[in-house]
Amino acid sequence: MKPAHLALVLLVNAVWGLSFMVAKIGLGQIPPILFAGLRFMLLAVLLAPLLRWHAGQMRYVVGIALLAGVLHFAMFFLALALGRNISSIAIVVQLNVPFVAVLSVFWLGEEVRWRRWLGIGLAFGGVAYMGFEPTLFDHLPALAAAIAGALMIAIATIFMRKVTGIGVFQMQAWIAAISGPGLFLISAVFEHGQVAALANADWRGWGAVAYTVFATSLIGHGGMYFLVQRYQASQISPMMLLAPVIGVTSGVTMMGDELTLRMILGGIVTIAGIMIITLRERQLGVPDAPKIAP
Repeated sequence: MKPAHLALVLLVNAVWGLSFMVAKIGLGQIPPILFAGLRFMLLAVLLAPLLRWHAGQMRYVVGIALLAGVLHFAMFFLALALGRNISSIAIVVQLNVPFVAVLSVFWLGEEVRWRRWLGIGLAFGGVAYMGFEPTLFDHLPALAAAIAGALMIAIATIFMRKVTGIGVFQMQAWIAAISGPGLFLISAVFEHGQVAALANADWRGWGAVAYTVFATSLIGHGGMYFLVQRYQASQISPMMLLAPVIGVTSGVTMMGDELTLRMILGGIVTIAGIMIITLRERQLGVPDAPKIAP
């Protein structure tokens, strides 16, 4: 790999890894579902010129947008808002990879052999082990929301495997265009004080929204798309597991997360399981599960 491209790999990991901390800061000022709606509204404005109608595939596009945009990000930002510890959230949301592997067996008829079952077992086992950490007992709703968000985007991935001829940014444009209004509607029903929150938000709150649009979406996903066009996914995907490690590190060093031995061991087991699944699926030519960042 060229040094410039390796630097891009590190940049994408850094952008995605730090996004957990940045989003947590923003959620201290803006309600989580409204925060997600703002993110997609701005992204929709930027990507609007890419919107194209794809006859015969729009039912999948709408389904993907509702699952990967509305439901996933509503759960995801809710988890970050509820949780005191972003380190565990950064790891738990990676469960979308084993979720996709399991769902592909039942919905797509794919064959999963012992190596991937081992990875699936390790990934879920590591999260279960972390879940019994006493310091997390008061934050189980956050973990539950993170797991639900991972499941939503895993289901969306199954839909994505049925879509052809739609580029990464075109799909992002549709997800943003559909998710923004949907999230604003959910926020209007279930959240309160939105006007006051927006009026009182300072540069940190608005900066967090901007970061999720320009850094996480455009630089992160754009950089990933650039890389997979030039290198095999089997080479790129394992490198992206550095992102949750950066997320954990930033949570501990900058946000004061408490990292216990149980959480460390559970996180290592979970990441190991996800790596096994990722490497095995690349050997089999299975499409990637999407990488998760706020």
